[in-house]
Amino acid sequence: MGYEHLTILRGYKTNKNDIVQEFYLPVLKESVLYKRAVGFFSSTALIELSKGIAGLVKNGGKIRFIVSPLLSEEDIEAIQKGYEARAIIESALVREIKEPQSDSDKERLGWLSQLIANGVLEIKVAFTPPHKTTGMYHEKIGVIYDGNGNLIAFTGSMNETINAFHNNYESIVVFNSLVQEDKQRVRDLENDFDSLWASREENITVLEFPKVVRDKLVPYEKYRLSDHGNDHFEEEDAYELSPVVAGVPAIPKGVSLHEYQNDAISAWIKNGMRGIFDMATGTGKTYTGLGAVVRAFELNKRLAVIIVAPYQHLVDQWVEDIVKFNMRPTIGYSASPQKDWKQRLGNDVLDFELGIIDTFCFVTTNATYSSAFVQKLLDRLGKDTLLIVDEAHNFGSLNLSLKLNPKFTFRLALSATLERHGDPQGTRLLIDYFGKKCIEYGLERAIREGKLTPYYYYPVVVYLEDDELERYKDLSYKISKECHVTKSGELKVTERGKMLLLARSRIIAGAKQKIDALKKTIKPYQNDTHMLVYCGATKISDYSQDTSDSDEEGERQIVAVSKLLGNELKMKVTHFTSSESAAEREVIKRRFADADPYQAIVAIKCLDEGVNIPSIKTAFILASTTNPKEYIQRRGRVLRLAPNKPYAVIYDFVTLIKPLDEVDPFGSDYTCGRALAKRELNRIKEFGRIALNARDADELINDIEFVYNIADDDGGDNFDADEFGA
Repeated sequence: MGYEHLTILRGYKTNKNDIVQEFYLPVLKESVLYKRAVGFFSSTALIELSKGIAGLVKNGGKIRFIVSPLLSEEDIEAIQKGYEARAIIESALVREIKEPQSDSDKERLGWLSQLIANGVLEIKVAFTPPHKTTGMYHEKIGVIYDGNGNLIAFTGSMNETINAFHNNYESIVVFNSLVQEDKQRVRDLENDFDSLWASREENITVLEFPKVVRDKLVPYEKYRLSDHGNDHFEEEDAYELSPVVAGVPAIPKGVSLHEYQNDAISAWIKNGMRGIFDMATGTGKTYTGLGAVVRAFELNKRLAVIIVAPYQHLVDQWVEDIVKFNMRPTIGYSASPQKDWKQRLGNDVLDFELGIIDTFCFVTTNATYSSAFVQKLLDRLGKDTLLIVDEAHNFGSLNLSLKLNPKFTFRLALSATLERHGDPQGTRLLIDYFGKKCIEYGLERAIREGKLTPYYYYPVVVYLEDDELERYKDLSYKISKECHVTKSGELKVTERGKMLLLARSRIIAGAKQKIDALKKTIKPYQNDTHMLVYCGATKISDYSQDTSDSDEEGERQIVAVSKLLGNELKMKVTHFTSSESAAEREVIKRRFADADPYQAIVAIKCLDEGVNIPSIKTAFILASTTNPKEYIQRRGRVLRLAPNKPYAVIYDFVTLIKPLDEVDPFGSDYTCGRALAKRELNRIKEFGRIALNARDADELINDIEFVYNIADDDGGDNFDADEFGA
């Protein structure tokens, strides 16, 4: 046993090397001691750290890890105020212990817990006191020993995570004591680690791994199967890649698709590998799509996979699942962790053209996919290409529809809301390109079959104040002058009309009474957690002081809501908007899920498509357009399954021009009020029909229909901003 027979490179880069297979596994299998200083502690990071050490444990070896707590701003402030650092550190570590997502991960945590109990694995916690610097220790070094006294040391940018090994552009520099010129550097890194382990480093505090955190791992020991032994993880050390060739699409070990997912894939195959998966949020569209990739490759033996999602954060979510399906994607967008993604994509396309590789995967945003660079490269691909478009309704727009390459033989659209509101041509274009629906798995079925949580629905009615109503009527008159009916009977609106429609929709979204109504409605939840408040991208304006067509005056609704909740009601809230970075959003999601410190998220549109925060239990929707896509997506955000969430609650703020008992059917406001009521009714009916308390919504629906003489089949008017693409 030793390093003498191994080929050890001077350095490894993820864009050139399989660092797991080429470095970690062969070295650790020859080792008896592993010392590693890594990044932030979490249960998921601990699981990743476990992968690769099975060979070392089998040798009777020992492991020493130094980790760092992820301190919140509140933690740092408390330490600065003199509160006991140890207790705060323990709390920070405990909140990073998350419920594992698979039985394999549970087994790994159980195995690690046993290794800690048996003294094989030792963990210490290092942090820099906040009054010294930033409160985080984030060094990354490793020292590994074989049984012959040889050492290998390495340092670099890489953490031990799936993203670091397979997606990010990361590198390590390696020093080998068998190489004469490396010996001093090896000893220096060894001394650095040992000095830190012994808490001899100035301005760095090192604590023993807290017992309270260790105790959080103990329950997982029951998942440790006695007949597995240490060999159980031997073949899984390459990050649970399937036993097929790395990069070839494969169903992850331990994953079984549901019957409805397999049925959808079979229908797609039968339809020539073209079609639409119309599936409600939370029913597994991503896994169904990736399952289709696996089947397509099995049948075609050669496949270029292009996956397109609207936003960067959705691409990142796709990457996590793509890796599980054994693929190593090239990630294309402006802030991609793969800084050389353009070169990677060019190489992939060329290698695929020349037959050097049989498959590759490129995942990108709508914007990057539409760029001239990407379009030119992908145009070189042909019949062996599969295009998957997530949230495919977006591609019904004129600009994006022009990027649907007719050369791509295999096509798959994913969407919970494929039909484009007010745009039948765009909807038809999508169906013509992608094909027919292979599955229609709606919200009602998803709730009935336990894929989404049931919910209670409470409409909260508010009314326009006098200045808002006058402004609303004025805009309605101007809009009527910007519309005309074509010879074919189609309603058209001018560009100015679209802007006026948008301005009018903002009056409804930002109605002043909504703030007082929110205060009254949310007061009983003042001490509750896991709440979401959806605001409009609008301002609360005093129209008696402004008669222009702009919306520049007044306070933003999200600001007014934040003042109400944070200042007046003393609730702990945070924003979730386009102003927060992707990293900040991830921290917000994690802390919100733990209800520490945030009780509520105040959001605008960026939560609409694809962001998963299952722990939301109560939602207050202050603003919705009449576009079903938007309000269906917003409802879907609230219905994700989560522990201790038997149901969700939705408060929907409905705007009418005046109380129903004040409506005069012969008054000048009647026609205007009726049109608005019809538009609001569509959402109330959709939300109310499958709610647990459907009768509560029915009472309001009946009252509105009676007062405004609206029949069941009486649709709303056409003057809606989203309907015309504004």
